[in-house]
Amino acid sequence: MSNKVTKAIFPVAGLGTRFLPATKSVPKEIMTLVDRPLVQYAIDEARAAGIKEFIFVTSRGKSALEDYFDHAPQLEQELETKGKDKLLDVLKQTYMDSGEIAYIRQHKALGLGHAVWCARRLIGDEPFAVMLPDDVIAADKPCLQQMVESYEETGGNMVAAMEVPADKASAYGILDVQEDMGSLVSVKGMVEKPKAGEAPSNLAVIGRYILSPKILENLDAKTAGAGGEIQLTDAIAKEIGSEAGVYGYRFNGQRYDCGSKAGFLQATVAFGLSRDDLRDDLEAYLHEVVSARKAAQ
Repeated sequence: MSNKVTKAIFPVAGLGTRFLPATKSVPKEIMTLVDRPLVQYAIDEARAAGIKEFIFVTSRGKSALEDYFDHAPQLEQELETKGKDKLLDVLKQTYMDSGEIAYIRQHKALGLGHAVWCARRLIGDEPFAVMLPDDVIAADKPCLQQMVESYEETGGNMVAAMEVPADKASAYGILDVQEDMGSLVSVKGMVEKPKAGEAPSNLAVIGRYILSPKILENLDAKTAGAGGEIQLTDAIAKEIGSEAGVYGYRFNGQRYDCGSKAGFLQATVAFGLSRDDLRDDLEAYLHEVVSARKAAQ
């Protein structure tokens, strides 16, 4: 088994019902933060971490997502003719070479664990990453790259973790920490969406994972967990205490939950303010809005 992480699974089969009616015809993953789809942020992060093979677990109605990564000769020619070289460079960043990307169908919405299991034959006997495009992370060094560098030291299984308020813990998988080593923690337990007041820590698992192929074997059982779904965290938890072990990684960066409307709007503002070409106008507008609200109160 290779210890190099070169494959990543992107579970994108969800219907995006929280964003209806937009997602009636537009896959949520290609909704844009400023001018880039959510999935492009995930792809760029994966490439920075050394990922070479991109596996998308999709469902019916996701053809626009597949088209997004395809070449667009007519558009490319139009940009070349008009001398729009910068836009042409942006366009080419969305291309995926033949054989670099694969699509697997998840026919029933049985949970994140099931979505990952659907890609098992393309993973084989190699460690792999799982990336949830809903979780967009702004960081100087991309989150998955941070994790890969740490994984090269530890091996095993690794989940991205961030601290959350106690009243929010029931929305996440929460780590039960055995040893806190700073950015890295060893894990002695994982609880999926604990009841209020029952969370073992304030460290929540978010949508970045580096996993051993043993996780796929654990998912073979297709055991339903929280919410009646096949939970990825349950399969990971089975590796706690094994020789490989399970680790949580406190990443440096700001995570935005773009699976929620509020998180999507927050990310849009944050990424807009980070852009030199948009910052001044956006800051001025936000100042006007805040001033108007204060005056109205």
